[in-house]
Amino acid sequence: MGLLDQCEELFKTSNLYDVIGVTNDASEAEVRRGYYKVSLQVHPDRSPGDGQATAKFQTLGKVYAVLSDKDQRAIYDEQGIVDEESDSLDQDRNWEEYWRTMFPKITLQDILNFEKSYKDSEEEKHDLMRVYEEHKGDMDMIMENVLCATQEDEPRIRAVLQCAIDSKVLLAHKAFTNESAKKKSSRKRKADKERKEAEEMQKEMGLNSEDSLVAMIKKNQKSKEAGFNNFMDNLEAKYCKKRPSSSSGRKGKK
Repeated sequence: MGLLDQCEELFKTSNLYDVIGVTNDASEAEVRRGYYKVSLQVHPDRSPGDGQATAKFQTLGKVYAVLSDKDQRAIYDEQGIVDEESDSLDQDRNWEEYWRTMFPKITLQDILNFEKSYKDSEEEKHDLMRVYEEHKGDMDMIMENVLCATQEDEPRIRAVLQCAIDSKVLLAHKAFTNESAKKKSSRKRKADKERKEAEEMQKEMGLNSEDSLVAMIKKNQKSKEAGFNNFMDNLEAKYCKKRPSSSSGRKGKK
């Protein structure tokens, strides 16, 4: 069965771009991010209940192998076909290893480095203003949707947004300027509850401080609308090695 047929069977579409959730004019970086996001969803280790997870993961690797190769992508775009004889689509290729060469495991130190460089940066400021406008100044939503934001960051985040409002860069939404004390208190209680739950989990599972921190970061990010995937996208873009050139080496299948 050819790659397009495999995609139709497993992903209900024979369009390679649709499989990884991007448009046909997507940049190389967008194609890579699309592959990364979908691969997290279908990775066999993350989908133990899906009997087709391994097949999906392998097929997804082939899709990316085609779209990340300029010549193969050009042929697909122009003719709608895939060169099934290409070395990059080798049936014996180890797709798990292929994935790992592009997305090495992100360490706790990577996360801490990212947070340190992100907070108080122009990137964070831009994200804060974007989320402020999207949610009309609702601080509950702002705190839920900004990367790395914790209860301790709220005064700093408020100051950044208020400065932008004072300088007329942002509109003054009432939800922000006239937020009730009751709502602020409710948000703090929720944050305190989550912190307490994380501490209890640490004790129950016997986690060390490092494991606990990773667990809390993941729990915090997974609850955000922006999503754990977006958080990982940022880390992957900053810390993961760029994929090496395609190799025709034949290795055992995953």
